[in-house]
Amino acid sequence: MTMSGEVLFEFRRVGALVKVTAFHVPSLTEISISGPASAGEAMLRTQALRRLEYVLAKKAAEKS
Repeated sequence: MTMSGEVLFEFRRVGALVKVTAFHVPSLTEISISGPASAGEAMLRTQALRRLEYVLAKKAAEKS
């Protein structure tokens, strides 16, 4: 699935973890993941985006 539209990210450190929230603006869909701070922003952003794509695909399948 190719996602289109703006995605906003928020990174919040909580101890040794970072909570990443991704928000897909066109669909008003939001997800959150947590990962180790040592993973780096790029890896956490990629994982959050994959999770968001999964949730959007699941929503699309439920509508069909």
